[in-house]
Amino acid sequence: MEQNSQIEIFEDQIRECYGRVVWTHKTHEKCADILNSRNNTIKLWQIILSAVTTSGVFITVLGDSKEIGILAAIVSLLTLALSTYVKKYDLGSMAQKHAESAISIWDVREKYFSLLTDIRAGVIDEDDIRKIRDKLQNDLHRIYKGSPRTINKAYDDASKALKSMEEMTFSDEEIDKFLPGSMRKINE
Repeated sequence: MEQNSQIEIFEDQIRECYGRVVWTHKTHEKCADILNSRNNTIKLWQIILSAVTTSGVFITVLGDSKEIGILAAIVSLLTLALSTYVKKYDLGSMAQKHAESAISIWDVREKYFSLLTDIRAGVIDEDDIRKIRDKLQNDLHRIYKGSPRTINKAYDDASKALKSMEEMTFSDEEIDKFLPGSMRKINE
């Protein structure tokens, strides 16, 4: 088999790996966002329900309202159920683990991108491609092994972000805005 076609085969495989890593990275990011949002919502409801319970207890103790006391007891029960859920599912910790996974995966994603760049530029040989590819696969395996499972909503949000919102793509004009004039691709 000719050297050039072998490198094209490596490039095809690495492009496929790169695509999967982009999706996984974005899915972990979205999962962290979702879990943080849920956690913040639950914490807000805990505060609201605690305030209602406390107010109800004060009204019941200082006044003579049996109905308010019953309402306060029901709200207190809801607060207990919410607190039990939060104890069982530490959403803040889970969100942090997804964020850490996303950061680790981001690093591998960027290394895959650099490898693809080196292949396309023709500055890397077949043996080095294979060595780097194998190391990246081992790095990913280690990261994935320690990563929490993502949720379906995170995958759906990642899909929307990557396909519709084009979160991982930039036009030349957008990139140029971050660069000094001498490095811009499109001269104004």
